[in-house]
Amino acid sequence: MNRRLWLSVVVVAGLLAVALWPRTMPVDTAVLARGPLQVTVDEEGKTRVRDRFVVAAPVMGRVLRIELEPGDAVGAGDVVARLRPESPSLLDTRSRAEGQATLESARATVGRAQADEQRARAALAQAQRELARVRTLVAESLGTAQQLESREADVRAAEEQVNGAAFASRAAASDVERAQVRLSPPTARESDSRVVSITSPVAGVVLKRVRESESIVPAGDPLLEIGDPHKLEIVVDLLSVDAVRVPVGARVLIEEWGGDHPLEAKVRRIEPSGFTKISALGVEEQRVNIILEFTDPAAASRALGDGYRVQARTILWESRDVLKVPTGALVRAGEAWAVYVVKDGRSQRVPVTLGHQNGQEAEVVSGVDAGTTVILHPGDTIVDGVKVAPRAAS
Repeated sequence: MNRRLWLSVVVVAGLLAVALWPRTMPVDTAVLARGPLQVTVDEEGKTRVRDRFVVAAPVMGRVLRIELEPGDAVGAGDVVARLRPESPSLLDTRSRAEGQATLESARATVGRAQADEQRARAALAQAQRELARVRTLVAESLGTAQQLESREADVRAAEEQVNGAAFASRAAASDVERAQVRLSPPTARESDSRVVSITSPVAGVVLKRVRESESIVPAGDPLLEIGDPHKLEIVVDLLSVDAVRVPVGARVLIEEWGGDHPLEAKVRRIEPSGFTKISALGVEEQRVNIILEFTDPAAASRALGDGYRVQARTILWESRDVLKVPTGALVRAGEAWAVYVVKDGRSQRVPVTLGHQNGQEAEVVSGVDAGTTVILHPGDTIVDGVKVAPRAAS
């Protein structure tokens, strides 16, 4: 019986030893090395022609069919569209009645102005006769100089009244003519034989054809957009908190444009005013446009066109030789950072001092050296002294 009890104790003790024996934890690891590091702000952008000109209709009329197509080259002064001015439209009953009333009112105004002019001329004639009599009396020493000056002033005032009345008569006559023109029917298609040629203000290519078929357009209606496709720029809208970190002249890498290598650009201008934009999640964001110019405009124009989508990586800081650690290996140590390194098959927590970070990698200023093996994504089971082994690659 004692022998059976002893065997039971030995078995239980063995099982407890096996259960409590430290296990080796499989972990993902990475070896720290030196290399280049960039801190960037990544955002989508869109290309556009820097100087674009909108060709519009100078007058209301019928624009003839535009044969030019997007991509066609034009020179400065070349005719790009033709427009035939339209005759005035016929008046409806109400408009004609209003016009007739305006004409009658203008004629009445002419009559009143002419009567005023005749009255002013009669007053002038009377003032001139009075002046002549006073001059005769003064010559015979029967009148005074004061009387002569008073009559001369009356004549000058009467002359000014005549001039004013004459101007009023001419203005009233012009109103009558304007009212008559408004009521007169259109002439026999005088504009049919007159065509206005619309020319290009600059040399370039047709970027967009707003109007193609023949149609009636109002004055100022856009017809074509013309620009130089060799002068491309990129517009990128950044969050305002990111835009304040971007300096003018910063280097930018243009990626995901369809080619197998990034294009080079730089920040040319940061617009001074921001705007509100609704994100895909429905959140209001304050954004600022930054304008980029290509370092090699010729290569960019061969690869891209107006309104193309690109991915812009604006470089805020970069170095070609720093010690880097994957951000997945970092753990918090209070307000500082630490990593778990693999030493003699066990994990060891080591505080580190970090420099620049880009979200995927971080610069290690102190704490570990190149060649150190660190544990990636350490979980709650990884503490100091735990036996670990690199997980075999699948």
